[in-house]
Amino acid sequence: MSKLLEGRVAIVTGAGRGIGRAHALELARHGAKVVVNDYGVSLAGEDTGDSPAHEVVAEIEAMGGEAVVNGADVADFAAAEAMVRQAIDTFGGLDILVNNAGFVRDRMLVNTSEEEWDAVIRVHLKGHFAPLRHAGAYWRAESKEGRQRVARVINTSSGAGLQGSVGQATYSAAKAGIAGLTLVAAQEMGRYGVTVNAIAPVAKTRMTEGAFDTSAMALPEDNSPIVAWLASEESGDVTGRVIEIDGSKLTVENGWAHGPSVSADGRWDAAEVGPSLRKLLADAPTPEPVYGA
Repeated sequence: MSKLLEGRVAIVTGAGRGIGRAHALELARHGAKVVVNDYGVSLAGEDTGDSPAHEVVAEIEAMGGEAVVNGADVADFAAAEAMVRQAIDTFGGLDILVNNAGFVRDRMLVNTSEEEWDAVIRVHLKGHFAPLRHAGAYWRAESKEGRQRVARVINTSSGAGLQGSVGQATYSAAKAGIAGLTLVAAQEMGRYGVTVNAIAPVAKTRMTEGAFDTSAMALPEDNSPIVAWLASEESGDVTGRVIEIDGSKLTVENGWAHGPSVSADGRWDAAEVGPSLRKLLADAPTPEPVYGA
């Protein structure tokens, strides 16, 4: 296998199982030194006290790679900072951040509790923000000191966040927020040598097996080659993109874009809005259907 990431240092969050585990192993196969983060929670985010991150590190070491365990709650601001510091102190720097950690608490919107909403938004959205914030501060400082790193961030959105998914309003909102965060971070951090992209992976995991028919779904490891490439120095001209990976199929997501428009001569009269808006909607592309609709 090519050493696409030889000498580079990576953090992968939620890397004890599923897609995150596959990412950590793939990066290590290509030569990266990996901080394997896993908090050790159930599918619903309940503390189990069991982190499989040690097994992933053992697998990486068995193939001749270097890795360490990190047990941080990635949505804890101070713990996320310590995780970034662990990578720097252990391996001498940080080049790659793969934000992957998350869980689901699927409910129809009218059955969703405040606690369920807060928990899912916290782990996905704040759990992307906190590591990105601290990694970004490090990369900015390095750039200002004349040691600009060729840094890469790969976030994890979802088709649920891009097209919506019935019964997953909270998860969809969080994943849509991650897509928006990716766009802004790509623009703000480019000056420091950082690219920021997101993937929308499709795979048979703990998170999908209870919600969908997964019999024909790709395996978690089928999502990881694109992460390895986006983490490499070769990908420097790609940033601010959301890319769906479904087995052997790659799709660049277009996202929100300005469509047909019309202007009034001054403030709109409410009675005139309907006919004008309906004409615009007739000229606009039909939205893709929400999953499960």
